[in-house]
Amino acid sequence: MTTTTTAPLVLTEVDTDSRIVTVTLNRPEKRNALSLALMGELIEVLRDVGSRKDVSVVVLAAAGPVFSAGHDLSEMTGRTVEEYREIFDRCCELMELVQSMPQPVIAQVQGIATAAGCQLAATCDLVVAEEGARFGTPGVKIGLFCSTPMVAISRVIGQKRAMQMLLTGQLVDAPTAADWGLVNEVVPADRLASRTAELAAQIATASSVVTGIGKEAFYAQISRDQHSAYEYAKTVMTMNALATDAQEGICAFLEKRQPTWSDR
Repeated sequence: MTTTTTAPLVLTEVDTDSRIVTVTLNRPEKRNALSLALMGELIEVLRDVGSRKDVSVVVLAAAGPVFSAGHDLSEMTGRTVEEYREIFDRCCELMELVQSMPQPVIAQVQGIATAAGCQLAATCDLVVAEEGARFGTPGVKIGLFCSTPMVAISRVIGQKRAMQMLLTGQLVDAPTAADWGLVNEVVPADRLASRTAELAAQIATASSVVTGIGKEAFYAQISRDQHSAYEYAKTVMTMNALATDAQEGICAFLEKRQPTWSDR
């Protein structure tokens, strides 16, 4: 069964059978620019989804031909220091929420993902892009270096390529973005939604408590040195092994049957 609720700037579709939620940026007339209001609404939606025990995967999509063109530039002129801080505080809160919520988040990207829109895609756990999609950090061209997008992008594509994007402001096509590690898969435009749904469904077959443990552990260990990462990871695996679903999964494998997850 599928139920749909709508909000002015964000649409949420919950498929209770597949345990997949599709969250859609719904400002196509503004190329899904991340206004203060849109970011606030998206944070509220993702917090709600993150607290749900009946949701295993989140697909982050966008209405219209563009994923997101970044910050709403109409909000970026003539502001006070406090107002600029509010915008960038909200942006950073959104990005950190995407990675801290327990469900894996898959960005479904069409058209362009630029500046904070590219940051949002890079922040998601996985990215599926259509063949015509392009990614970029063009802020340098308008006198506003993409410093916050830099944080996410430099962590997924490496220093030299990140600096190339940031310093030139040139757009990168989807195949190049995939080669660089910004995108997981590139598909024809007419396959974008279906392939993203397939990937989400593959993830949703696992125990949501286990994928939640894994997602948290991934981001916790990635910035540590190798020794401390192993120290942390072995503790996580020890606790994971005690989980009901871990015992069920191991027993199911040994007994050559499909596991029945309790999400505990």
